[in-house]
Amino acid sequence: MAGNSSRRGAIRKSGTKKGQVAGSGGKGRRSLEGRGATPPAVERTKHPAAKRARAAARAADASGRTGGSAPRGRGGSPRKGDAGPENVLGRNPVVECLRAGVPATALYVAVGTESDERLTESVQLAAEAGISILEVPRTDLDRMSANGLHQGVALQVPPYRYAHPDDLIAEARKHQEPALLVALDNITDPRNLGAVVRSVAAFGGHGVVIPQRRSASVTAVAWRTSAGAAARLPIAQATNLTRTLKDWAAKGVQIVGLDAGGDTTLDEYDGTGPVVVVVGSEGKGLSRLVRESCDSILSIPMAGPVESLNASVAAGVVLADIARQRRR
Repeated sequence: MAGNSSRRGAIRKSGTKKGQVAGSGGKGRRSLEGRGATPPAVERTKHPAAKRARAAARAADASGRTGGSAPRGRGGSPRKGDAGPENVLGRNPVVECLRAGVPATALYVAVGTESDERLTESVQLAAEAGISILEVPRTDLDRMSANGLHQGVALQVPPYRYAHPDDLIAEARKHQEPALLVALDNITDPRNLGAVVRSVAAFGGHGVVIPQRRSASVTAVAWRTSAGAAARLPIAQATNLTRTLKDWAAKGVQIVGLDAGGDTTLDEYDGTGPVVVVVGSEGKGLSRLVRESCDSILSIPMAGPVESLNASVAAGVVLADIARQRRR
């Protein structure tokens, strides 16, 4: 009879393997309970996001122990996906970064490396800044570089912290001079980004803005090409470059795009007022929406049969001419 625990077999005898259980006895209750919401990726120990978070925490802890500091003049947060540190390779890039006060966490020197003035200065600057100086086998530096062109020295820097686009206008106003900014559209080569940053710093510019997506970011290659200028010049990320350019135009900044088929030439352009120079890629040029956001399109007069210049070279030519106009 159902529900009759007195019937034969309803209750297991004492001493049996599974013990006495009346009916289900709640035996499967725990297995039927829900496990709750899935924990965030960073809390799941074997998830890649958790591993990146632990690596970032270790790098931050190492920075604190070695006396490193957060990048100066930076706002915002590290670019998503760039959780690990970057390595700047080569004697000139390393010494330039240290001179510029790049917030490095470690200086690696290969065992048996022949010393010169640049290496001696790098070690001295690192020691003065409280940066760890580690002597490592040359094979360790070989693994850090794709082609082995490290010259026996490498500098580890934390992920770059980007400024907000509004900070660039504020930087110009702080110096009480017309804004001179560069916006990069469709630039995916970090070498071009580094070269533009170096030119902007050389000719008195106040910052560079790049799109958050589909754009080169400040990696070790960009650090190397900028020769440390990325530490002195704020670089901002724009969630929507077109919207950022329109916001700047509303604040009285002239938006000028570079293109071989422009409606005005560099010889005719007056760059003494607040200006943003928008540089597109050598192949695709300016995207349609960005081009429509420009007040004018500027071209560089060519004396020879060359149709166009590399993006970073074109930016340098325009910036040099604007700097000349402002000095005059």
